[in-house]
Amino acid sequence: MPLMGSLYIGSSGLQTSQNALNTTAHNLSNVDTTGYTRQQVQQSNRAYVTLSTDPKSISNKQTGLGVTYSRVKQVRDYFLDKTYRKESGRSMFYEVSTEVMEEVESQLGELNGEAFQTTMTDFWTAIQELSKDPSSSVTQGMLVQRATEFVQRAGAVYSGLSSYQNNLNTQIKQNVDKINKYGNQLLTLNDQIRAIEGGGIEHANDLRDARNQILDELAELTNMTFSEDRYGSVSVQIEGVDFVKDGTCYEIALKTDEATGFYTPFWPQDATYTVRADGTRDYNIDGAEVFDLSVEISSDLNTDIGGLKAMLLARGDHRANYTDLAEGKYDSVSQSVVMNIQGEFDQMIHNVVTKVNDILAKAAGVQTGDLKLADGTTRPNVRYCVSNPNGYMRMEDGSPIQLFTKVTTDGYEKVIGEDGVTEYWIMKDEDPDSPESLYTIGNLQVNPALTKEPSKLGFRLADGSEDKETADALKAAFTEEAYTLNPNVQKKTTFVDYYTDLVSQVSNSGYVFRSIYENQVSTVEATQSAREQVIGVSTDEELSNMIKFQNAYNASSRYINVISEMLEHILSTLGV
Repeated sequence: MPLMGSLYIGSSGLQTSQNALNTTAHNLSNVDTTGYTRQQVQQSNRAYVTLSTDPKSISNKQTGLGVTYSRVKQVRDYFLDKTYRKESGRSMFYEVSTEVMEEVESQLGELNGEAFQTTMTDFWTAIQELSKDPSSSVTQGMLVQRATEFVQRAGAVYSGLSSYQNNLNTQIKQNVDKINKYGNQLLTLNDQIRAIEGGGIEHANDLRDARNQILDELAELTNMTFSEDRYGSVSVQIEGVDFVKDGTCYEIALKTDEATGFYTPFWPQDATYTVRADGTRDYNIDGAEVFDLSVEISSDLNTDIGGLKAMLLARGDHRANYTDLAEGKYDSVSQSVVMNIQGEFDQMIHNVVTKVNDILAKAAGVQTGDLKLADGTTRPNVRYCVSNPNGYMRMEDGSPIQLFTKVTTDGYEKVIGEDGVTEYWIMKDEDPDSPESLYTIGNLQVNPALTKEPSKLGFRLADGSEDKETADALKAAFTEEAYTLNPNVQKKTTFVDYYTDLVSQVSNSGYVFRSIYENQVSTVEATQSAREQVIGVSTDEELSNMIKFQNAYNASSRYINVISEMLEHILSTLGV
């Protein structure tokens, strides 16, 4: 081969070694960069020049043109990426669930430095003291005072749970916005990668790193799957529905509940809508929800993946009360941590309130039966009593005294009997479809008349003796094992132990979530460690490569010097 052509061989070695050194330096400078994938140099031969051909020979006479820097490839393992993203999504699901349980424990365990259990104990103590001396204005006043604290602190706990629902609701919106932002970023990166790699020469490795980092982030938030086509574009599916595909990002929209303000993520392309007068769309999202929250949460079914789903489950779709624990309705709240606690806590308050009021109503003479009215109608199976302003346990208007009353409506209705003269008071029934008729935490207060004058309770019978029987009935009500936390719990408990069992249930659930989360963290760390062995930058390996490529560069430089000296010697000898 001519000596002048040999210079090109040396030049290719210099250029290739320099490029390899640049790649190695790039790896070393990104050792601590999140999401960076180490880049590996691949070198190959340049085209050969055929000098002669001989069919009888094993090979033709050829001479090489040097080395070329053929490609710089990313070192990744598709299956490790897929496993890591799936397990990190499951880990985030249980991380969110654990954080929710810890917040609920905080709400139930402490209230301005004092546990709600103390409030229950104080109320129970006041009833015990009342049973010792029912007619004492001191014990009656203490009962009313403790009842007031009971209602106020119950309201504060419930309000704290509701505020946490609002907090989760805000996080849901923020995460949906983040997911949509990631989707649009993926579209941009797809376009940039195709533009660079379309010529078949360059590889957009740093852009691919940015895209893979976004896929890692998406995997933590949702149950996400991905695929890459032959042009280098990535498609993403969330919960089995296309999110990024064919140059389009199908953004997730939010439906706002008018009553609670809660957001529900849905797919606009799958929803029907009507156009309002102002031109905006009113979506019907039935069947278009991103997440099916009615499905059982199970690792076998892969329904426990994604932090966003965990937030939606924990928040629930409304603010629960005791009516949500009824047979046939409990399944709709059982998977929501906050709604479940709201319902069970409200049930405890409701049971205490209605039991106390029923005992006082019985003392006032309330009976159950059919009552005929002056208009000819009959109220079947109602609780009623004759109006008697001077009767025992009665208010000035003749209605029975209630320790607890509803804020929005009266507990009794005044009617006229069939004789057209006698006045009766009928206890109003609670209607689950009418919130204002319920004895729930948000609709509860201590009787304002008793707050001003606790001695109205009296606890003295018509003959002047103490009403020991009613006081003992109140005491017995708190020790009667007749209540369960929810329809799935068989254990009967008392008012005194109900709250303890509720807190224990939360603690046990929190322990389960925490254990699963800790195990999941170990799984993610093991997978990430295996992935880092593939994609991570090893400083020792890169420094070895740097020495290797530097030596190759030096060898090419010496080769050029030798060829140069040979040319100079030949030219000098020939006297040219």
